[in-house]
Amino acid sequence: MSEQIIEGAPAPDAEENRRQVLYWRLLARLFDPEEQAGLESASLAVVEDIGLPSALLDPGTSVDSVVQRHPELEAEFDGLMAPEPDEDGARDRAAEVRRAALVSKVLLNVFATGSGTVTAEQLARWQSDAGWLERALGCRPGELRGGRGGAAGAGGGPGVSPTGTGFGGPTPDLSRLIPEIGPELGALEAGLVKRMHLREVLADPALASQLTPSMSLIEQLLRDKDNLSGVALANAKSLIRRYVDEVAQVLRTQVEKATVGDIDRSVPPKRVFRNLDLDRTIWKNLTNWDPEGERLYVDRLYYRHTSRKTTPQRLIVVVDQSGSMVDSMVNCTILASIFAGLPKVDVHLIAYDTQALDLTPWAHDPFETLLRTKLGGGTDGTVAMALAQPKIAEPRNTVVVWISDFYEWRTDELFESMAAVHRSGARFIPVGSVTSSGRGSVNPWFREKFKDLGTPVISGHIKKLVHELKTFLT
Repeated sequence: MSEQIIEGAPAPDAEENRRQVLYWRLLARLFDPEEQAGLESASLAVVEDIGLPSALLDPGTSVDSVVQRHPELEAEFDGLMAPEPDEDGARDRAAEVRRAALVSKVLLNVFATGSGTVTAEQLARWQSDAGWLERALGCRPGELRGGRGGAAGAGGGPGVSPTGTGFGGPTPDLSRLIPEIGPELGALEAGLVKRMHLREVLADPALASQLTPSMSLIEQLLRDKDNLSGVALANAKSLIRRYVDEVAQVLRTQVEKATVGDIDRSVPPKRVFRNLDLDRTIWKNLTNWDPEGERLYVDRLYYRHTSRKTTPQRLIVVVDQSGSMVDSMVNCTILASIFAGLPKVDVHLIAYDTQALDLTPWAHDPFETLLRTKLGGGTDGTVAMALAQPKIAEPRNTVVVWISDFYEWRTDELFESMAAVHRSGARFIPVGSVTSSGRGSVNPWFREKFKDLGTPVISGHIKKLVHELKTFLT
């Protein structure tokens, strides 16, 4: 009977077997850094047989190095994990084996981070490989880690294929997992930074120059800045400045693109060519059409209104600077400085943990503001409210943005004071997460209370807060 079953079974698919070998080797190396001799030799045979470089199997070789030696492979990494299905639905098994080798390279380099001390060179290499993973998922480098990469944000990878079915089917389509992959990449990067001997690296200009500014690195620098001096402190400030400038450029673009208030029709439109409403001008003068001469005689030109209603507004930003809110602290400090540069906007900035600090004199300069913060500690929003309430001189022209996870010590007292601000006529905007990735948690007790108050918590991408503020302030 067994012989008949074996004889009647379909012949094994050689390409499928090759693909399985590559993925089993990937799993083995992810869960155990020790090489499995059989899987390694089999994978090497597969890679060489399909004409790919053996460096794809070396975890110590970065994707950058592979592409530099074999530039023809660069285009294959872009969108690699968001493959387009074949038009006729057929599977190109040979192509799937080739993709499996490239996918394995990227995943192994990014997710097998090893243990022990990490050097600046190793961190830079990992960040580069993580950028290649983001490209493979159809995103820009830095985008998924919540960095400076782009406006698409989590969950926006193009080319999502419905055919990804894991190791038993076509090349896995990981683009649908972008919301989960982004935060994990950020966590891996933060872990690598923590394993660095950061003070020794900063003290060496050559090593410090290899560091790539990232949110996790900036967090470590802000936590350790009081323990640095001399060359190390200068290098730390340089890295913070670089990161602040890059994030500010992205956020400034988002502010400029956001809604900018209602048209003020009480102001006559400027009679310049760029404001000419051509469609309306033609429509209003159609009665002057000369069919014989095929000419339109224009009695009056019409122009678009471009002036917008602007009223002096006060923006009070209160930021929880406890350890869990570092991403929001950095982003909102930079955002406050951008709004501080807008005409007729009076910005006040307060940071707090168990004590509150009025950072208003430095609100226009996020770099100087961050250097004056001290991350960590507990959370007591009542001390921040004591600083914020006296600043509300004209409630109708004031917006209070409170950024926190709202895990507070004196919950009832703080909420009552927030409700009082809302009832006074000021616009109160509670914000639970303004990270670039949109990841964050909020105390459910406060979330329900704010919902009942009619001021639901904004959570998610920082662009949501940009839109809310721009609409109210300009």
